[in-house]
Amino acid sequence: MASEDIAKLAESLARTQVGGGQLSFKGKSLKLNTAEDAQEVIKEIEAFDGLEALRFEGNTVGVEAAKVIAKALEKKSELKRCHWSDMFTGRLRSEIPPALISLGEALITAGAQLVELDLSDNAFGPDGVRGFEALLKSSACFTLQELKLNNCGMGIGGGKILAAALTECHQKSSALGKPLALKVFVAGRNRLENDGATALAEAFGIIGTLEEIHMPQNGINHPGIMALAQAFAANALLRIINLNDNTFTEKGAVAMAETLKVLRQVEVINFGDCLVRSRGALAIAEAVKEGLHRLKELNLSFCEIKRDSALAIAEAVEDKSELEKLDLNGNTLGEEGCEQLQEILEGFSMAHTLASLSDDEGDDEEEEEDEEEEEEEEEELERGQGEEPTSVPCSPPDISTFLAFPSPEKLLRLGPKSSVLIAQQTDTSDPEKVVSAFLKVSSVFKDELAVKTAVQEAVDALMKKAFDSATFNSNAFITRLLIHMGLLKSEDKIKAIPNLYGPLMALNHMAQQDYFPKALTPILLAFVTKPNRALESCSLARHNLLQTLHHV
Repeated sequence: MASEDIAKLAESLARTQVGGGQLSFKGKSLKLNTAEDAQEVIKEIEAFDGLEALRFEGNTVGVEAAKVIAKALEKKSELKRCHWSDMFTGRLRSEIPPALISLGEALITAGAQLVELDLSDNAFGPDGVRGFEALLKSSACFTLQELKLNNCGMGIGGGKILAAALTECHQKSSALGKPLALKVFVAGRNRLENDGATALAEAFGIIGTLEEIHMPQNGINHPGIMALAQAFAANALLRIINLNDNTFTEKGAVAMAETLKVLRQVEVINFGDCLVRSRGALAIAEAVKEGLHRLKELNLSFCEIKRDSALAIAEAVEDKSELEKLDLNGNTLGEEGCEQLQEILEGFSMAHTLASLSDDEGDDEEEEEDEEEEEEEEEELERGQGEEPTSVPCSPPDISTFLAFPSPEKLLRLGPKSSVLIAQQTDTSDPEKVVSAFLKVSSVFKDELAVKTAVQEAVDALMKKAFDSATFNSNAFITRLLIHMGLLKSEDKIKAIPNLYGPLMALNHMAQQDYFPKALTPILLAFVTKPNRALESCSLARHNLLQTLHHV
């Protein structure tokens, strides 16, 4: 580092010490690659007496810098809180585990007794969990109360490693007469799916002291939800349950409703965008009506709930005097249903608790049997989740059915010619139609080998046909794609797709192929680099794509 840079860094660090035993480097954008880069940070750590909390958010720490910082931490036995989210910005995934191992070993050596460990927003994937596995199993975490691992891309494998480490921590600490008493667990946006969630559920059931559980957007279907429901019942102190954007269906909702009947401390329930559906909502309404007297917030938005079930929810909150917010937006109540809902709550003097209904989907005239058909289709998807299918049952659907209602199972059932058939079905002279087909194919992307391969082959066939055409407008394609992904504003009222993981992974593959126009690279790079909430929820996929684009 240049001498003037070191001087600026030193000046900046002079302002980092705050009260309560906390040393903060938060948001300093420090790039600590080498041992030399970390010298001023080390000096601050060494000079700080009674260090209890260390904040490293918004910086980037390399392997060598982590080693020397770790050395300084070996003497900080009073350290209790590690706020280490977003501290590996721009690092290769292979760099993160050794850096975490160094830091973890230092805490163990110091004899620290952690209360909070936050490693959120670090795209370390399943291997990264190995980086702090030993720390979690050690005496340094016997006192842990808050574990935050939001948006880390752990996947099923990482979830299983984490669950085993927490279980071992509980066993070891129990043997000493002071069992692990974890209160807060945060692991949203990690692609845990059913197997990862089920493994963690077993650990939660053993721990039994949880007060807050946040696991939104993890691709969990009803088998995983049912396992979690059983575990939640063993945690009598639960106050906050956030499972937003997973897939309950009726089976998962009914199981969770049964658990809610035995919990007495629940204040916040967030099951928004969880496909609870009408029958599931009725089960939850019954649970709310029977108990949950401390309930402050209930979110059942965008759950495909019809009018009568939504009205049952409203009637169930009549005696919930502490209720502050009831969210039923984005369901199918219709104008009359919305009015009835407001009238019911006005009758209880609780109209102020009702969230906006501006995104109501209107009346749904379809029969209840439709829910049964949808449940059966969900079960098809759930069978074999996390496994590589050995056979693909059922007769092949046609291409139009897959494109209308895409799913991994339908793509696999199309057989080996699926990629050619999708390309043939798509009018590749129209960029908008190519974008639509690309997004539908990529939306079913999974890390499961068979699905991943099928998606990549379909993308290759579709995009090669399009880009090889002399009349295809590549710039129009990338513009429309960015709009549909919510990365570029448009005058047209186009609703952005809800999950960018699949499209980002498909783009990462496409950008490495010979048919991909290199002129599109800087455009993609510019928009994927820009801050965006939707991209932040897929940090691992975004990281992989950025690496590819930088090397194309």
